[in-house]
Amino acid sequence: MEMKTATVIETQALPFYKPQGNEIELFEYAFRNRLPLMIKGPTGCGKSRFIQYMAARLAQKLYTVACHDDLTAADLVGRHLISAEGTEWHDGPLTRAVREGAICYLDEVVEARKDTTVVLHPLTDDRRILPLERTGEILKAPPGFMLVVSYNPGYQNLLKGMKPSTRQRFVAVTFDFPPPELEIAIVLGETGINESLAQRLVQLTASLRALKDHDLEEVASTRLLVYCATLIRDGLEPRAACRAALVEPLSDEPETIAALMEVVDAAFA
Repeated sequence: MEMKTATVIETQALPFYKPQGNEIELFEYAFRNRLPLMIKGPTGCGKSRFIQYMAARLAQKLYTVACHDDLTAADLVGRHLISAEGTEWHDGPLTRAVREGAICYLDEVVEARKDTTVVLHPLTDDRRILPLERTGEILKAPPGFMLVVSYNPGYQNLLKGMKPSTRQRFVAVTFDFPPPELEIAIVLGETGINESLAQRLVQLTASLRALKDHDLEEVASTRLLVYCATLIRDGLEPRAACRAALVEPLSDEPETIAALMEVVDAAFA
């Protein structure tokens, strides 16, 4: 039996990424000075793509863990598993990242249980250690190791907020949806559609985002915008693509969907 809790990305060519501000410089400063980094921002604004880009830029292996309510400390650190040879210790993604001097990225860290995130504390101060109680090891993080976490502040509440004692262990940066000119460049770079259509889709997405207070928990993200442009590039009729990528993912309410489609219809009238 083998633990599978993380996505592992080896060093590769730089993925497409357009910076919004000084986040590249900040990441490099944090990496050189062995500081953990916290990234805040709405769903689909480019947080995960940024981490992939920086790992490739720094030629670092990347372990990505999608955090959730059932994520345990053992899922991160490791556990003993039964194999044909008997009981064997298997490192979790956090432990592998520490041993290998890689980047460990915990996506939506506030979704993890509080008792799980406590294991991060020794890695986020000047000790930079990971105690493994089950094996008796104390791992010292090498210079190449970096811990990065992200979350969406819009989901924060008393039950899922990050503890102040944990927050203050990280340097932090806030992401948002890109301004129109940058979002157009992202759509063009990701999909290769013509600029006129990219401009129209970005304007439409801005109009849909303006309706956030109309029974919408979230607004159309840059990720969904790229999905929409991809469908259109491949031949799907624009209104159908917008419905599939920019409207239906946002709501299950027929009235809300109808209201959003009125905005789409006006954009493609």
